Amino acid sequence: MTPKKTQTNPDRISVEVKNQIAFVKLNRADKLNALDMQMFEAIVKATKQLKKNKEIRAIILSGDGAAFCSGLDVKSMFKNPLVAVKLLVKPGTKVSNLAQDVSYLWRDIPVPVIAVTHGKCWGGGFQIALGADFRYTTPDCEFSIMESRWGLIPDMGGTITLRELANIDIIKELAMTARIFNGEEAKQLGLVTHVYDDPMDEAIKFAEQIKQRSPDAIASTKLLFNKTWLSTIKQALNWETKLQRKLIGRYNQRAAISQGTKGQTAKKFKQRT
Repeated sequence: MTPKKTQTNPDRISVEVKNQIAFVKLNRADKLNALDMQMFEAIVKATKQLKKNKEIRAIILSGDGAAFCSGLDVKSMFKNPLVAVKLLVKPGTKVSNLAQDVSYLWRDIPVPVIAVTHGKCWGGGFQIALGADFRYTTPDCEFSIMESRWGLIPDMGGTITLRELANIDIIKELAMTARIFNGEEAKQLGLVTHVYDDPMDEAIKFAEQIKQRSPDAIASTKLLFNKTWLSTIKQALNWETKLQRKLIGRYNQRAAISQGTKGQTAKKFKQRT
């Protein structure tokens, strides 16, 4: 199948859809994919386009060159005081601002998002990876909640994602010290999903597995756990019922039952609805 390319900002991010998997790549290798305003805007644009694309079944997010993302391009971002205002303003009834969007909006896309990290995954780059549903990394990838080094706090959605993964004392320690730790320690702390010598290859294998399941069930599973992980018992049980009612009797649910009963792998599902 011929890959389809999505129009974003090719100087900052590229999107290529191949066999229903969207490969999203941070594309500023000469700056270790550091985040400037153009990068923020390009990532948000990509997430919005991908959310509307009902053909894709998974997203693999990675960085070009020697790093996943080295965090904020501090020199670029603080040359103009208005840049900080633009990042932090929250217009209308929006839940998140532009700085938070580059992490939070991955959670809003109804397909699994797998961040594949290598090299450096620092500060804002780490928070972007945390916004994904899964993190596959190399053993020697460097991680850091680095914001305190610049006199800042993690403000790109980290308060949502980190509390789901590790104990509060560990997160406070990492955020206050800004120390660097590798992929193996990140796995021990629960901050990454898997450590592989070739995480991209493993991410593709996982995405192929996901494609064998009902897209409606996968989307609802992602929504279910994002909504209920830290909710009350009542809220969690209500979400289970609400989402299950929507799934029962749908074409994809009937197809999954048919394939499962025959002991076969599902070959074809309709686009998610």
